[in-house]
Formats: sequence, structure tokens, C-alpha cells
Amino acid sequence: MKAILVTFDQAHYERIIDILERNNCRGFTAWEQVQGRGSVSGEPHYGSHAWPSMASAVISIVEDHRVDPVLARLREIDLDRPKLGLRAFVWAIEQAI
Repeated sequence: MKAILVTFDQAHYERIIDILERNNCRGFTAWEQVQGRGSVSGEPHYGSHAWPSMASAVISIVEDHRVDPVLARLREIDLDRPKLGLRAFVWAIEQAI
């Protein structure tokens, strides 16, 4: 099992959920408003007067074979709108109850 954590501009929310659903990643936890700034590029997401946009985050625990197709679709979204910001991280899940 793997954990996929996706952080993204709120504008991507429906697309991210659609990608998870289309790849049979049924379970997930979402944080609707998170703040952050990318380490390489993209606009800050602080919810402030100067930087009003906010980010969201989703984590889904999936079977190993689902990771590559999900990451491929997420990469397409990021390449289409790089300034909005989208990052995905994958961790191995050792145990779950």
C-alpha cells in the first residue's frame, strides 16, 4: 500500500477528486484550506490580502499499482497550469488498521 499526498490550488479540487475516482482510489481525506508556498515555483497560497488564494490537500491510501496512473494524470494538470501549484508525494504504508 502507498499513501499519495496531493497539495494543490483550490481551483483543482474537482479535478483531483475525479482523478482519484477514475483510478478506483475510493478512500481519501481532504483538507479544504491549507496554506503554503512551493519550494521551486508557483504563487504562495496564504489567504492574505497580498496572496489571497488558498491551497487544499488530499491524502489517499491506495494499492501500489494505482500510484503511477494517478501521478501521470496529476502531472498533466500541473503541466497545464504550472503557476497554480500542484505537488504529489508518495510514501510506503507499513501498517494499517
